[in-house]
Amino acid sequence: MLKAQGVTKRFGNLLAVNNVDFSINEFEIVGILGSNGAGKTTFFNLLTGLFFPTDGKIYYKGQDITFMSPQERVSLGLTRTFQLTSTFDSLSVIDNLALVYFRSNFKTSIQNLLFTRRKSLYGNPEILSTLETFDLELVKERIVKNLSLGEKRRLEIAMAVLAKPEILLLDEPLAGLAESEIKGVLRVLGRHIGKQTIILVEHKISHIKDFVERLVVMHEGKIIAEGAYEECLNHPEVRRSYWQIAPEDEALDA
Repeated sequence: MLKAQGVTKRFGNLLAVNNVDFSINEFEIVGILGSNGAGKTTFFNLLTGLFFPTDGKIYYKGQDITFMSPQERVSLGLTRTFQLTSTFDSLSVIDNLALVYFRSNFKTSIQNLLFTRRKSLYGNPEILSTLETFDLELVKERIVKNLSLGEKRRLEIAMAVLAKPEILLLDEPLAGLAESEIKGVLRVLGRHIGKQTIILVEHKISHIKDFVERLVVMHEGKIIAEGAYEECLNHPEVRRSYWQIAPEDEALDA
């Protein structure tokens, strides 16, 4: 579905991403892990078009999208969320969903914008189903700025899913959430296992153990381990670089 070949990103003298190869298959769920400064967010931004690589290529279904804009990638089927929630805060929950549905299902034109009333979409089965799936029915009339962070995060992911992307890219979806809110977000994300291709960057690795099928660990701009959850976390290079466990420390523990 998505493939990066030899992707590199430099910011002046800083080598943020260093010759990274990556791919994901349809309906696979992959987590990208790394400490601050590991290059994971920069790599994520390269995949979504927020940055363009200094070297290397990015392909979507075999098509070269290396220098496509984020908007063009969304049109192809790649949709992302951000570390900070990105919603229309002065509108209601259902209005946010109605705007996304309109953008995804109607040809954008002045005529359509003028003659399509957002309230006419309130009873749309897809919007109603999304409200139910993401546990937002009870707050659908609430102005977004008055939501809790957990509710707002669920709304943002709901908006991304309603856009019907082929690949959903989640940038730290659990950031800043309380334990109860984390469970809520994971509960709705879990409903997409086997139905959605998902890439997520996340620090709270223990929470995504049963969610991701494959883990990719980055350090200093490179992928240092890739594979199943436990296999990756116990990889010698991951223990040294991410957990900062030296071989002599392991010997002492033994």
